[in-house]
Amino acid sequence: MRLVAAAALLFLPLLAVPASASTTWTPCPTSQEPTAECGFVDVPIDRADPGSGTTRLALVRLPATHPAQRIGSLLINPGGPGGSGVGYTQFGAITDPVLRQRFDIVGFDPRGVWFSKPAITCDPAQLADPSVSRFPSTATKFAALVEHNRAVGETCLAKTGPLLGHVDTRSAAEDVDAIRVALGEQRISWLGVSYGTELGAAYAEAHPDRVRAMVLDGAIDHGRPPRQSIVEEAAATEDSLVRFASWCSADDGCALHGQDVLADYDNLVAHGAWSSGLGRVATGEELASGVYGYLYIRDQWPDLGRALAAASTDAAQLTSAAQFFSPSYGMYRAIGCQDFPSPFTGVADLRATAAVVKTVAPHSWRYSEWWDFASGCAGWPLPARNPPHPDRVHGVPPILVVGGAHDPATPLAWARGLAADLEGAVLLTRLDDGHTGLLNSACARAAETKYLVSGLTPPRGTICR
Repeated sequence: MRLVAAAALLFLPLLAVPASASTTWTPCPTSQEPTAECGFVDVPIDRADPGSGTTRLALVRLPATHPAQRIGSLLINPGGPGGSGVGYTQFGAITDPVLRQRFDIVGFDPRGVWFSKPAITCDPAQLADPSVSRFPSTATKFAALVEHNRAVGETCLAKTGPLLGHVDTRSAAEDVDAIRVALGEQRISWLGVSYGTELGAAYAEAHPDRVRAMVLDGAIDHGRPPRQSIVEEAAATEDSLVRFASWCSADDGCALHGQDVLADYDNLVAHGAWSSGLGRVATGEELASGVYGYLYIRDQWPDLGRALAAASTDAAQLTSAAQFFSPSYGMYRAIGCQDFPSPFTGVADLRATAAVVKTVAPHSWRYSEWWDFASGCAGWPLPARNPPHPDRVHGVPPILVVGGAHDPATPLAWARGLAADLEGAVLLTRLDDGHTGLLNSACARAAETKYLVSGLTPPRGTICR
């Protein structure tokens, strides 16, 4: 669910969000966005407990460049969970001139994320322990995984405080409404990609009358049974890997052209490879996660070919793209365990599901995001406040859902399922590769912009080829 482009922006030094009133905006320009303004909104940690304290949400706004034609505020969530909407917006990710003309673009960091305070804080070394397999084969190894996850969660709780138990998406959706109030808007427009589709759908379910227009691109269907989601996503990741390998075989622009790419990949992840970035041999799970990161954007396939070619001597390019070593991985895990608790009841249950995963993903089975949640949340010490359930949304304007037939992270079946749960929603289908239309499809981007401005969805059955 993470977005590679968004993650790259997070490594840039963000200007400090000033301590100003929620309705006061202070200039915080960057070279990419010289008109950026920063602010914040304070919200309760637990709305059911007035004594729970508050958390501060970081905001950034890019004022509409044509104020006389301004429609309103367009809120952005770039994915994750754990992606920074502030960094994404402040460092130039929103380039569409029409959106910039007609909307105030508002990026925000959800509760616990990046520049919102307090931020979810964990021990990175503990999070990424290569000695603990996410595919335990015995009861003893399963118990070790559960104990490891419990210890990770307890460390995150000690470093973060009570907010850690309230970083679920339903709580974040109520925060979005607090942002709406601070912006002075009766209704908001929304552009959510990847995890931003789950957050947007939760907001639409809770506050349907406060939605003007909503794009959900790279859709997550939060109502799907967990094991079904695990298998569907594993199959989608496999499909993308196989399509990359086919491209490599056909295109001499691939560094592995002329080789058996899938056989080379299988050998790499089966034996591990030295990574100078880690200073040790990377595990197959870590290497598979790095490959997965490159599959997000179709234009990065040549980079993936070069990274795989280099891995015979140094796999640092691959491990640098692995989810486990992202600075937002603790945020990703903590929020994920609130929304997608592990369904596994024991090692037999886990092994049975793993067998299905290996059947549908014979090459890429070592890493997919839903398996990461399912294995990584087993033993998590805090209860899930927002476990999977259908988003039954009524009374909203037509919502545009975008799904990809070859998306490695969010299968097309999820977009179809989510669209079916949103009254009046229209599904736009992409037939190209990569995660989200925003990052991979000029056709989808144009349709999204047209809809956000006009409020009119494309005709039902529209396909971006």
